[in-house]
Amino acid sequence: MKGFNRVFSLVSVVFVLLLLIPVVNLVVTADPALLRDTVTDAQVLSSIALTLRAALWATAVCVVLGIPVAYILARRDFPGKSIVQGIIDLPVMIPHTAMGIALLMVYGRKFMLGSFLGKLGLFFVGTEAGISLAMAYVSLPLLVNSARDAFLAVDPKLESVARTLGASAWQTFFRITLPLSWRTILSGAIMMWARGISEFGAVVILTYHPMITPILIWDRFQSYGLKYASPVAVILILLCLVIFACLRWISGRGRGAF
Repeated sequence: MKGFNRVFSLVSVVFVLLLLIPVVNLVVTADPALLRDTVTDAQVLSSIALTLRAALWATAVCVVLGIPVAYILARRDFPGKSIVQGIIDLPVMIPHTAMGIALLMVYGRKFMLGSFLGKLGLFFVGTEAGISLAMAYVSLPLLVNSARDAFLAVDPKLESVARTLGASAWQTFFRITLPLSWRTILSGAIMMWARGISEFGAVVILTYHPMITPILIWDRFQSYGLKYASPVAVILILLCLVIFACLRWISGRGRGAF
């Protein structure tokens, strides 16, 4: 048993180091003077705010639309269920630049739905709405699958008892099912938000400007080189680390997890 634990502990340490070394190296090698200038750079701050906000909007919309889908997948059997699940998982398998092109050919101003929505004053190319749309498409499987697993973990007998005692389907969902599964759903929402913040491929096709931070990093790397791109990357990484550590702590409260 001791040998087993030692091997697994060693592998775990190596794995964590492989993840940590590039991030630590990026932070410690950044030019301090450039880092100070970047912290007060209006373009960088505006880009970070846009990135966080667009990802949050994408997550919020998918929470409203995705939770009912997840519940149906967890509680109902119907023809084509595996196909629906495959469609939800599709963004994980498709290259995100290809997804961006697919979105452009639907929501672009000269195409299908985009032309119709444009007449209503809703545009997705070159707008914050387009950024949120691209983020939502590539990251929604994280939320839907987490919510589905959360609902599967809730014993259906609890719902049946509540219905037997006179609770409606809505009351059962909001008073029994959701309170028992909210932490896992919140974890999925956090992961979706994180994935949206890091998205590049789909967003750069649909909305290059205004620039989210991943695109700004790429633009500065292309225009000025690694020296000027790395401080932006450092700021985004440190900010995300603080935010997601806090959110993970919130989602883990009551379970003794951090």
